[in-house]
Amino acid sequence: MKVATLPFSNRTQVIASLLVLVGSICFAAKAVLVKLAYRYDIDPISLLALRMIFSLPFFLVIAWNAKRKAVAQNVPPLSKRDWLTIIILGLLGYYFASLFDFLGLQYISAGLERLILFTYPTMVVLISFIFLKKSITRIQFYALLLTYLGIATAFADHLIQDYNKNFWMGAGLIFVSALAYALYLLGGSRLIPRLGTQRFTALALIAASVAILLHHGIIYQWKLFHYPMEVYGLSFLMAILSTVLPSFMVAEGLRVIGPSNTAIISSFSPIAIIVLANIFLGEQFGWLQWLGTALVIGGVLATTLQKK
Repeated sequence: MKVATLPFSNRTQVIASLLVLVGSICFAAKAVLVKLAYRYDIDPISLLALRMIFSLPFFLVIAWNAKRKAVAQNVPPLSKRDWLTIIILGLLGYYFASLFDFLGLQYISAGLERLILFTYPTMVVLISFIFLKKSITRIQFYALLLTYLGIATAFADHLIQDYNKNFWMGAGLIFVSALAYALYLLGGSRLIPRLGTQRFTALALIAASVAILLHHGIIYQWKLFHYPMEVYGLSFLMAILSTVLPSFMVAEGLRVIGPSNTAIISSFSPIAIIVLANIFLGEQFGWLQWLGTALVIGGVLATTLQKK
């Protein structure tokens, strides 16, 4: 059987690759923006609420436009089960994952946060093995060992250089965040082909935004307008540069160059965040952390490409 080639020119594929590169760096830069905002004495839930307030209008427009297209194409409306699944997955991927991520960033560096979050593809493999009875190949097994050896190496260097009593709490919260996102991806893999990436993501983010705003209302009664202007500027950047724009960039790049190439290009993001954290936060990375980063990137790439 003849294998079909991608119907895109070299120029289009180069542009798509650049979109994936910039989008993955923008996603990762969220950690730096969060750490900068924490300097103004804002709590994680309020910061997360501001991020969602600024990004929610964009995703409402995306969801409305997707619905309009679905009606024009006579696509059947979403069932009650579809809506329930989207809400649950939205809470997993963008409420719980974001909440634990923002909480964990109070205690660990932005560079280490990105390194832990970057392991979510390996968690997808492990969850599939444990609960879905999918086998792990020999390459995937060694890739998993390599990934978590890299995490252990980075942890060791961090504990030697900058130990604090809340380090393990922060690392644990970020691991839970990565696990929640892995579950979101596993659950969404069945709906995304039918709904489309943009429609599914927009609806999931809307569900998560409502949950986050309700959470803030219960605890803080929506008191969000007493912070310095710098907080609102950082929150707006977080919403646009690290939420809305990269979601379009990576989705479009994925459509053009495919998942394997997207995974390879996205592997640059942990290195980029280490550089950004050094420039804007003054975070230092020792040689063991660089070694751990290289091991994690290698393990995640081997896991992801083997799956494809």
